[in-house]
Amino acid sequence: MTIDLNDMEMLLSFAQEMADLGYKYAAFNSDDVNNSNTIEFFRDSSGAKEYCLVMTNDADYFESLPIDKLVSDLEALMQSGIDTSVNEAFDLTAFARLDREKREILDNNLNTKKMNQKNLDFLKDQLKYSGFGETLEGVLKQNLEKGDKEFKIAHEAKFGSDDVKAELHFKKSDQSDMYFFNSYKINLQKEGSKDGLEQIFYINKDNNVTMKEAYNLLEGRAVNKDLKNKEGEVYNCWMKMDLKSAADDKGNFKVNIYHQNYGYDLEATLSKYPIKELLNGEHKENLIASLKKGNVQSVNFIIDGNEKKHFIEANPQFKSINVYDGNMGRISNREGKDKKQSESESNSVSKEQKNTIEGDSDSPESVKKNNRKSKSHSI
Repeated sequence: MTIDLNDMEMLLSFAQEMADLGYKYAAFNSDDVNNSNTIEFFRDSSGAKEYCLVMTNDADYFESLPIDKLVSDLEALMQSGIDTSVNEAFDLTAFARLDREKREILDNNLNTKKMNQKNLDFLKDQLKYSGFGETLEGVLKQNLEKGDKEFKIAHEAKFGSDDVKAELHFKKSDQSDMYFFNSYKINLQKEGSKDGLEQIFYINKDNNVTMKEAYNLLEGRAVNKDLKNKEGEVYNCWMKMDLKSAADDKGNFKVNIYHQNYGYDLEATLSKYPIKELLNGEHKENLIASLKKGNVQSVNFIIDGNEKKHFIEANPQFKSINVYDGNMGRISNREGKDKKQSESESNSVSKEQKNTIEGDSDSPESVKKNNRKSKSHSI
């Protein structure tokens, strides 16, 4: 449709008024400059089409369009800032097409930005709850904007004197533009050791191993997790890496699983030792939670009424705990248990001594009792 710019505001007002009156279609001469006096309005498409057929000839071609589209195109032209005071012909159809294409591009860009932000937030949460903190947002955002099919991010951490390096792997979905955190390879370089230990951990919806747990596994300790089997059923187990066996073709060590039916009861095992923290409900709960994450935990053993610092870790394979002294020297399980037994025997001996004193015939209390008995017989 070609219109007279000078008549655009009047045409817009007229079209809006006709729409309010229930008219749905506008018909016009495609080969002429149209204004509010030359455009016809109809209540249905059949009337508009019939009008166009009748009016079309060798010199003129008529066509129709929905009135709401005409109003939308005129409003877009008004908002474009074009000078409507000049008296000249303007191709409204071409302008509307370009405007719609521009708006589609803007909408697509906006949708893409929203999608990228949603994807970024999703990946940030994944990294946070996988133990990689919240410092990787910048480099993560840069890689998402590049749009490569896959990318990697390096991350380093230090646990005590041990250096841990991780290589995080991200890949774009084949079905969409969404990126997913698929796996990470962790390398543990122990102080004083030339060769590091490596393992790849895969990111699953419900079976994730955090970076700290991965470090504890490479340290040879056991980690307790709730996992899901192929049928979606949740089960509890202990995981322990077999570092003595050879790694597979991908360089991964075998991970042994001790199912909940294996019969390892950490709380019952701890009760066999004279651990002070077990006497406080909150401290006991924190201790068990830490051991389940695979940590070496500092505790206090009560020995002969005195507190002595020890370190312990879970050992599900042998249904026990590993006990170390304050210098991380290994203490046998029998010795640790003997300390509690010694404490119990000490308490038992104290009771026996009290009973012996009360039953001793030479004690003052015993003499008094005997004298009372003598007087009774005398009477």
